[in-house]
Amino acid sequence: MRLLIVGTLNGQLSTATKMAMSKGAKVTHTETVNQAIDALRAGRGADLMMVDVAADIADLIARLQVEHICIPVVACGVETDARAAVNAIRAGAKEYIPLPPDAELIAAVLAAVADESHALIFQDPKMASVVKLADQVATSEASILITGESGTGKEVMARYVHSHSLRRDKPFISVNCAAIPENLLESELFGHEKGAFTGAVARRIGKFEEADGGTLLLDEISEMDIRLQAKLLRAIQEREIDRVGGKTPVKVNIRIIATSNRNLQAEARAGRFREDLFYRLNVVNLQLPPLRERSADVLALADHFAVRYAKTNGLSPKPISVEARRFLTRHQWAGNVRELENTMHRAVLLTTGSEIDVEAIRLPDGTRLEDAALDGVAYKAASAAEAASRAFVGKTVAEVEQDLILQTLDHCLGNRTHAANILGISIRTLRNKLKEYGEQGVPVPTPGEVRAYFG
Repeated sequence: MRLLIVGTLNGQLSTATKMAMSKGAKVTHTETVNQAIDALRAGRGADLMMVDVAADIADLIARLQVEHICIPVVACGVETDARAAVNAIRAGAKEYIPLPPDAELIAAVLAAVADESHALIFQDPKMASVVKLADQVATSEASILITGESGTGKEVMARYVHSHSLRRDKPFISVNCAAIPENLLESELFGHEKGAFTGAVARRIGKFEEADGGTLLLDEISEMDIRLQAKLLRAIQEREIDRVGGKTPVKVNIRIIATSNRNLQAEARAGRFREDLFYRLNVVNLQLPPLRERSADVLALADHFAVRYAKTNGLSPKPISVEARRFLTRHQWAGNVRELENTMHRAVLLTTGSEIDVEAIRLPDGTRLEDAALDGVAYKAASAAEAASRAFVGKTVAEVEQDLILQTLDHCLGNRTHAANILGISIRTLRNKLKEYGEQGVPVPTPGEVRAYFG
């Protein structure tokens, strides 16, 4: 755990620092937000920021977003400063910790952003064989390609490999290649020098340097532009990178893990992915089976999520009823572990009795899982298709396309990558369409949400 503490608060944060260090955290301290941003630009990364509530937290979070730095922020302040605490949460802080600090609370916050949210839960033999292979290769220096459908847990597996590697005490840095605009991804990976381009007001250390000594995860690497793939290949082969605008190569010592929900070998044959880069990454392939092929994992994961989200929402954990467990194992889980996780989160919140029953287990559109799992699915699908075809009459092609994209996104709970995969389009095409709809005033679901209405 790398913790960045920002502010002074008359020395009370020093006490929090000592408590965090006693729990194994590696702590960096800055007095101002500007110093914190400079530290992050310089490659001194963090997994969590604890910030003086008197700081401009809204500005800090906005600047982190502009810099594509994804770090949860926790505000800290004296117990009587209730207004500042509320404002910090509204600005985007994940939590508020009253000071003087409590050792157990500090430990709880650290645990919340550590391994708990990345637990690898499995019981099914198919998944067990993948984990066995991961254990075999974890201590090697081999590059690993993790493949599987969206929502199968590829990043969780990557973190598992890192935590069992010889680099476990070094940074684990993740880059989502699909989420960062193409023109910024090179700078994000390799960094840039001051003045390298308009807006480069200071040197920025890239993810390769930030991961030095540890592991770099290139998530959804199939979305990377083929021209940048050539520079990535050189960086992997030579173990050195060139910052944008830089004059001297920089040596790096990292292990590469990449993920993709596409068949990269097929992408290479189609000319959309460099074949030499594919072979460089695919030294070991960990193929994650979809949840529908891991039936023994469904209930283990459901129990895990039920306990986790009860704790997250301050509720008492409740068991899953026998009938609900039966319906959970019958559902196909097109969205894989991510769909199951979201379903159990909803179920925890909707449950009113002493156990989680079928009534509480609903799909994103509000349909009970019980209804979705009944016989006659083919008839219902045909009826839905007929109704949809009737709805097309009188609409333009653009309107039909918009309806299809937004309804698919609703089905995926706002997950852009999964929706693009279902629609058969690139993530960039999808993002451009959504930007266009947003500019027209059309409601677009954010990740983890569905639209308030379906217009």
